[in-house]
Amino acid sequence: MTDQRTPGALAEAGAQAKAQALRLVRTRFPHALGAVLGGSAAQSRATPTSDLDVAVLLPDSGSGRREVVRHEGRLAELFLNTVAGVPEFFAWDSARRRGTVLFLYAEGLPLTDPYGHVARTSDQAQAILAAGPPPLTPEEWEHGRHVLTCYLDDLVDTPPADRYEQLSLADHTLREAAHLLTAHHSAWTGIGKWLPRRLLTADPTRGRALLDGHRAVAERADPALLAAVVEQVLDLMGGPVREGYSHSWPV
Repeated sequence: MTDQRTPGALAEAGAQAKAQALRLVRTRFPHALGAVLGGSAAQSRATPTSDLDVAVLLPDSGSGRREVVRHEGRLAELFLNTVAGVPEFFAWDSARRRGTVLFLYAEGLPLTDPYGHVARTSDQAQAILAAGPPPLTPEEWEHGRHVLTCYLDDLVDTPPADRYEQLSLADHTLREAAHLLTAHHSAWTGIGKWLPRRLLTADPTRGRALLDGHRAVAERADPALLAAVVEQVLDLMGGPVREGYSHSWPV
C-alpha cells in the first residue's frame, strides 16, 4: 500500500522517530560509544506502529546481543555490538547474505557519535555491502535449484481447492526463487518486508514478475504466472534439478 502521508508529514514522523531513538539510547545506554537509527524509520517509510531499529556501539567491556524493548510506548529492536566485536559480527552478518546490521550502519541515521566510531563502522559496512554477499558454492547452487524445482512441481500439481497447501507452497517458492535470483546478481537478499525490497533492487523485471505471480496465487488461486517466472529463473542457472541430484547428510 502506498503511504498517503504528505512529504512534510513523513519528514516530521522521521524527525520524531530519530528524537525518540536518541532518548532511548541516552536513557538505557548512557555509556554508548555511538548509535544509529536504521530500518523503515530512517527511510521515512515507518508507520505509526513501526518499531525502531537501533544499532548501538558499546565499550568492549559490554556484551553484544539483540534485544527488544518498549520505550515511550513504542517497540524498539536493539542491535548491540562492542567496537572490538564489529569485524567478526560483520563477517557473520555477511555470510548470511542478508546483511541486516550492515545495512543499519551503512544506510542509517547517526544518533550520536562522540568519538567517530559510528562513522568508521559505517565506512566498514558500506565497503562490505559494495563488495556484495559471498557467492554460493557449487553445492549450494545445485541444492537451491533442486529445492526450487521441488516447490515448483508441487505448486503446479496442487489443486486450487487445497488452498492451505497452495499458499504455503507459493510462499516457499517465492522465498527460494528470491534467494537464487539475488545470488545470481551477486546482490543482498532479505526476509519479511525486506524480501520484496531487496528482490526488486536486484532484478526489477523478474523480481516484480515473481511478486506478481505470488500475488496471483494469493488472490486468484492461479499459479501459472509464478510457475512461468520460476522456470525462467531456473533457466538462468542451468535449469531445474530433479533426477540425479545427490548430497551427503550433514554430520
